[in-house]
Amino acid sequence: MRIVPIAIIVLILVAPASVATEVPSSEVINALEGRHEALRHQVDALSKSIDDLLWFHRVGDIAVVDKVRIYGPPRWKEENPNAIGAGNPVKFYSYVFTPKAFEDLENLPLLILPHGGVHADFTTYYAHIVRELMAQGYIVVAPEYRGSTGYGKSFYEKIDYGGREVGDCVAARDWAVKNHPRVDPDRVGILGWSHGGLIALMSLFDHPQSFACAFAGVPVSDLVMRMGVWGPEYQAYYDADYHIGQTPEENLEEYKRRSPVWNVDKLSKPLRIHTNPHDEDVTFIEVEHLIQALKAEDKDFEYQIYDVPGGHSFDRLDTPEAWEGRKAIYGFLARYLKPPQPKVSLGISATGIAAP
Repeated sequence: MRIVPIAIIVLILVAPASVATEVPSSEVINALEGRHEALRHQVDALSKSIDDLLWFHRVGDIAVVDKVRIYGPPRWKEENPNAIGAGNPVKFYSYVFTPKAFEDLENLPLLILPHGGVHADFTTYYAHIVRELMAQGYIVVAPEYRGSTGYGKSFYEKIDYGGREVGDCVAARDWAVKNHPRVDPDRVGILGWSHGGLIALMSLFDHPQSFACAFAGVPVSDLVMRMGVWGPEYQAYYDADYHIGQTPEENLEEYKRRSPVWNVDKLSKPLRIHTNPHDEDVTFIEVEHLIQALKAEDKDFEYQIYDVPGGHSFDRLDTPEAWEGRKAIYGFLARYLKPPQPKVSLGISATGIAAP
């Protein structure tokens, strides 16, 4: 059943009695839907501008904060491959956080930190995690890869979920290695949660030469399974004309190509996975499927199932259980990336919150 936007309902309610019973034409509905979509992108852009300021406020005391505009691979498919500009690289922004401490050290480890999705952006939801990473001496680059919100409709519709957005994150890694004067190219890792976990997995699988290790928290692992769990509304993100444009039934191989569970044979670098049986977003069975697939391929990796409150965000909260989860993450990363200060308190020194 088609859902009529709230704007139409309001229009009908406030209309004069003589026209209140008239059903809006399809042209009116389409026009209102277009205005609603345009307004949504404008609000997203405003929210992004506000969040850019908040980043300086939240971490500026311990980090040099920058935002650079770089480019990744061309679009996966062009509406018109013969049009002017078709095949050009996709331009996108990336946040760059450099710790103010450790100024006497020239070579610092680098972490790529992609945000979640399907459509989303890197917000100060991650501020406490960035602070914790700054305290350890990591340089952090957070790419606003294609499809991120806050940059308008055109960029939103460049989404390539599980595809060339991974290339954007690798491009952000390559940019930092070549252009940041304090990055050690041999100590680069990637970590992410949810859809960011999918990107971390696919980056490690497809570009093992670029990363020393990866952490994937509650990672989206099997797009085919997710379609069955979340149904048509979720599937609409993928079979949209500007994205894959086909359902799993129509092109199963394309969905498998974008799913970590179908690419586990490529694992050759250290990997750690966290999951939670109470996850209300990436269901436990989806990550369990990934773990079973890795075991079936006899891959060497780490994983932990945390039966604690917090659901999808269990190890990103400011709770004792979350602190313990992040200690395990940081311990894993430190083994391979050797930050200058691997052991930090996840209490007042890093986040401003006093740990018990």
